Amino acid sequence: MNPVFQAVTERIIERSRASRGAYLARIRAAAGDRPTRGGLGCSNLAHGVAACGAEDKKALQGDVVANIGIISAYNDMLSAHQPFEDYPARIKAAARAAGAVAQFAGGTPAMCDGVTQGQDGMDLSLFSRDVIALSTAVALSHDMFDAALCLGVCDKIVPGLLIGALSFGHLPILFVPAGPMPSGLPNKEKVRIREAFTAGEIGREELLAAECASYHSAGTCTFYGTANSNQMMMEFLGLQLPGGSFVNPGTALRDALTEEAVRAVLATTHLAGPEAYRPIGEIVDERAVVNGIAGLLATGGSTNHTLHLVAIAQAAGIRVTWSDFAELSSVVPLLAHVYPNGTADVNHFHAAGGLGFVMRELLDAGLLHEGVLTFRGRGMSNFLAEPFLEEGGVAWREPPAESLDEKVLRPVARAFDREGGLKLVSGNIGRAVVKVSAVAPEFHRITAPARVFSSQEGLKAAFQAGELDGDLVAVITHQGPRANGMPELHKLTPYLGILQNKGHRVALVTDGRMSGASGKVLAAIHTTPEALDGGLVGRIRDGDMVTVDATSGVLEVQPAEGRLEDREISHPDLSSSHRGMGRDLFAAFRRQASGAEEGASIFEEVR
Repeated sequence: MNPVFQAVTERIIERSRASRGAYLARIRAAAGDRPTRGGLGCSNLAHGVAACGAEDKKALQGDVVANIGIISAYNDMLSAHQPFEDYPARIKAAARAAGAVAQFAGGTPAMCDGVTQGQDGMDLSLFSRDVIALSTAVALSHDMFDAALCLGVCDKIVPGLLIGALSFGHLPILFVPAGPMPSGLPNKEKVRIREAFTAGEIGREELLAAECASYHSAGTCTFYGTANSNQMMMEFLGLQLPGGSFVNPGTALRDALTEEAVRAVLATTHLAGPEAYRPIGEIVDERAVVNGIAGLLATGGSTNHTLHLVAIAQAAGIRVTWSDFAELSSVVPLLAHVYPNGTADVNHFHAAGGLGFVMRELLDAGLLHEGVLTFRGRGMSNFLAEPFLEEGGVAWREPPAESLDEKVLRPVARAFDREGGLKLVSGNIGRAVVKVSAVAPEFHRITAPARVFSSQEGLKAAFQAGELDGDLVAVITHQGPRANGMPELHKLTPYLGILQNKGHRVALVTDGRMSGASGKVLAAIHTTPEALDGGLVGRIRDGDMVTVDATSGVLEVQPAEGRLEDREISHPDLSSSHRGMGRDLFAAFRRQASGAEEGASIFEEVR
């Protein structure tokens, strides 16, 4: 085991000792040795089985048949979630064939950041994670289930499902993906067309045609943003069938994997015997969380997981900080180049060797905990498996011994970078996260005058007015969870990219998010404390000299005049971000939200 990797793990274990102990005591007290519905009163149970067919109704009245709860984020507007439409029927049939029952326990909302980017609805995006967690808890609260399957893919949906599932940590719970859409317009061409539109060189019709060629069918978007980082994370946590994250929807293998997930979760319930019982709360422990961070770093995954993994860990009584991410990043090498860190998409990554190849490389390098509990038993080596069809069912083989395309996927010995690409920067502005895996080395340190805005629309207007023509650090304030729900500021990317293409030295500092598509411009994001909470990012003014240095870990401002501490924090009118498009209903979330480094969550830590 790499000594830094081990030291960070031991520090997390020690820091979490009391809270993790309290969580385990709670879920172990909730566990029993028979189906929990046996404790329901006759009237309660009658309500729970009233709509079942005669065979399922009879089975659920006893205590020897397992019942699987299905929780789905299906809707047919989201390409990633549309394939889930027929999953419940397939799961129920597979459960019945295995001598069990499955019931649709509940649905959760599922919003698409791609639809809401730059729109008012984006202010609800991050908070939708906690709504999904609450919805998951409500779905499982009937206490009818011996196990559950969670159907979700995208940005806040899988983290929300997992946080909710961990509140029922005594249950075996697996995650079932839908897979990415086939590859469409190459990512390099997509970026070129977006920047051409931003520069006014092409019209909306040409831009729309390119976007529709990129996002063209059912399935997850193929770039390596938060949605596909979620799928990686679930495999690294031992909660999803190995090698199945990036199998396309509508294929025979995808259908077979869904049915295999039913058999897999049934094999981990109380009814399979005490040695087989593997509840989700026992699987997601400190070492598993560190494995998840290692997977994120090695694949160049989404910066959103510096929020989500913290919140997920907290739900299991585990305390993780950004310092842990940064220290792990110093020893975990970058093994994948997938857009926005390269031009390939996840289909290319999967074909080159995929997650099984990455896991084996990390295990061999002492950068993954082998002895963790997974739903397949103890040991991450259980996940070095690639699915294929054999006689209509799923069989498993070892992943490729060598990368099939080293432009996309490399071994540790020839890594794209010896570090993972996530950096922690800190200084008199606060603490922030920087993703440098897609940023050219010559832009890892930027010192330039600040241009301050309280919205991305303000920067867009200044750009279109020709006011941004030179080196600058764009400072976008009052974008944190307590201010307006911490929307992604992805619309900034083409404007800042164009300035950098012109030869200007450009960076971004914000208490908001930039999403899993964070790209080639140096960006210090999730700055904490946020401006609304008194963070000094709210005291920066135009002309102050700001330094973002990912190499040295520095985030500093030198005021153009006076002392930073003597200035009043700006207080822009945020009312337009608090009303309309459902935002009125989330005032309590904004008041309750923790800081970014605490996961930007409304939930209290386990104590």
